[in-house]
Amino acid sequence: MKKHLMRIRPSKTAALFAILLSFLFASGCRKHHKRIAQVPVTPKPAPAPLAVPLGHTEEGLASWYGIPYHGRHAADGEIYDMETLVAAHRVLPFNTWLLVTNLANEKTVKVRIIDRGPFVSGRIIDLSKAAARQIDLLGPGVARVRLQVIGAPVNVPSNDFYGVQVGAFSVRENAEHARLRYAQRYVDARIVLKQGSVDMWRVIVGREASIESAQELAKTLSVENKTVFVVRLDNTGPASVPSSGAAHPPSTQ
Repeated sequence: MKKHLMRIRPSKTAALFAILLSFLFASGCRKHHKRIAQVPVTPKPAPAPLAVPLGHTEEGLASWYGIPYHGRHAADGEIYDMETLVAAHRVLPFNTWLLVTNLANEKTVKVRIIDRGPFVSGRIIDLSKAAARQIDLLGPGVARVRLQVIGAPVNVPSNDFYGVQVGAFSVRENAEHARLRYAQRYVDARIVLKQGSVDMWRVIVGREASIESAQELAKTLSVENKTVFVVRLDNTGPASVPSSGAAHPPSTQ
């Protein structure tokens, strides 16, 4: 009788063990096939296009401006301080950062565009006194430079228009007479104030969607007026405070 019991017990244990294994296997299969909820992935927005490509270069003559305009409103609305690293350019957007290299000595300075100018043939940029000092431009007054875009604001197509400056007048009435004369032949003719020790009233003709089309208009206007310049049309307003980071140059390292 004892021997019979000893033969039965192992078989019962094996059966129980088999049942337990089948249960665990079935449970594991159910867990394995359980569907996992997919979390939707939000695509990253494409970066906004810049108003001017980084690395863009230009060569020409640089000059500097100081006392007559120091403490006055620049074209972007902020107060011009000649002891800060800023500059004037005819077409580059405000808050564009440039690396300016004096080709005579290879000295460099980083400047931010806040103003319009220079309106002298052959010149491409007007530096602040501080910027001119940094590249030894104060003494000569004019030097050949290379400009390289190292930082640019986001492009705003609705504001991306160009015109042709046909004159600048110290008497507003004279500027208004010129504006009316051009307005008879062209749809858009406007006056823009350039503040200084003597205010200058700039007369600008046209509203073109590209620099190229503005240059074509300049060719037409230059037949009767040799001192014309393509300029960016700006939405000027009261003095504004630069956004955080706007006052600091981007790294070129």
